[in-house]
Amino acid sequence: MLYHSTRSREQLCGSKEAILKGLCADGGLYVSDDMLKTSLDMKALMEKSYEEIVLEVFRVLLDDYTEEELQYCVQRAYRGKFETEDLTPVTPIGDSWLLELYHGPTSAFKDMALCMLPQLMSKALKDEEVMILTATSGDTGKAALSGFQDAEKIGITVFYPYQKVSDIQYLQMATAEGGNVHVAAVRGNFDDCQTGVKKIFAAKTGEFKNKYQVALSSANSINVGRLVPQIIYYIEAYKQLVRRGVISFGEKIDFVVPTGNFGDILAGFYAKLLGLPVGRLVVASNENKVLTDFFRTGVYDKNREFVKTISPSMDILVSSNLERMLFYACGCDCDYVAGLMKDLNEKGRFEVSPDVLKYLQDVFDCGYATNEESKQAIAGAYREDHRLIDPHTACGYKVAKERGAAAPAVILSTASPFKFAKDAYESIFGVLEGNAPDGFAYMDALSERTGEKIPEALASLKTKEIRHKDVVEIAEMAAFAESCISG
Repeated sequence: MLYHSTRSREQLCGSKEAILKGLCADGGLYVSDDMLKTSLDMKALMEKSYEEIVLEVFRVLLDDYTEEELQYCVQRAYRGKFETEDLTPVTPIGDSWLLELYHGPTSAFKDMALCMLPQLMSKALKDEEVMILTATSGDTGKAALSGFQDAEKIGITVFYPYQKVSDIQYLQMATAEGGNVHVAAVRGNFDDCQTGVKKIFAAKTGEFKNKYQVALSSANSINVGRLVPQIIYYIEAYKQLVRRGVISFGEKIDFVVPTGNFGDILAGFYAKLLGLPVGRLVVASNENKVLTDFFRTGVYDKNREFVKTISPSMDILVSSNLERMLFYACGCDCDYVAGLMKDLNEKGRFEVSPDVLKYLQDVFDCGYATNEESKQAIAGAYREDHRLIDPHTACGYKVAKERGAAAPAVILSTASPFKFAKDAYESIFGVLEGNAPDGFAYMDALSERTGEKIPEALASLKTKEIRHKDVVEIAEMAAFAESCISG
């Protein structure tokens, strides 16, 4: 299977090279035309374990890895790192289902891919060294730092928006250990961090390679090695419902996905292309509803007020992975995609053709939740079903309830509520009394009132040393990255 840029077919490569580079030289994202003519025997996958499904998918989409390399990656990625025997359990909530994706080492869905990506990179490396540059709106950062900690011949630098992540997300990154990890807050929002990282790739890749013999790569969802592992839990969720007798194989189910950067739901689209019986993929946004507006109108416009919400990992106005979806929606026309991205870069907006919009609307539904609606959803889930959900999952829960669709709906639950304990607690029980209670006080109170256990990885943050205190301006990101490489 060959990969190329969403914006041109001039340079073809295998999956190993695509994973190591992360981003194409022209700024596009790696895609494969073969996705449209590739399928898996989904019925046979219903009889396999999570790890066996991973191997079946990887053998097709990452086919320049040897069987021995894939077996190594799977064993290193998942074994002994998750709190539950089922890595991604599916549990009932009202008339829908929750796909719990937060039982990994950092209590967020990013673990499902970022436990795997370092293994894939290590097997793709030859003699070169790599620096991972990653922008995060909250969860990717810690999951990447954890995954790449002390990896041989790989360093990692994470940028996050200053004072725009939760207390717990901040502590997860600021206390990150490992001799090869670097973290800096950026005075700006996530889009500034993401744009800054892309500019470093465009301007500095050759310079850093020549000067330091270090290649740049990414751990964001733009990386093929992040995207492909996310396909698995869609298949796994369907399998669990089939095994329980909730559905018969072949029945379609809907997936409701809280999403900002579009990578998580794009993996669902890839699962659908591979043959999974998916009904509708439902984009659930927060008040930064640029995606909801796009799927309703065909106009993508980032020229709007940025809203700081209680679901910070979705506070995004430039959804990078949407570019991949546009590539498939327009019939794999690289020039068309390049034109749209040129408009987005120069004008801050683009509009797709009626045919492209129809294709998208045939696949996707959409909706959004305001901050207040998210709080009401958290309270409602606990009151009605005694389920504790985080603010991101709450957006999906609200959108799923208002749809009232006939098909079974699986809501992707993307983070532990204890990562956002203050908002979860106050939504259900009101303001916590005391002298300026911090995130840990809210975690303890939430656990005590609900009887839910705090994940050990979060509870242990209390005693960890703050190791990363750098705060940089947007214009200083490249210099910081270079200092991490040279130092």
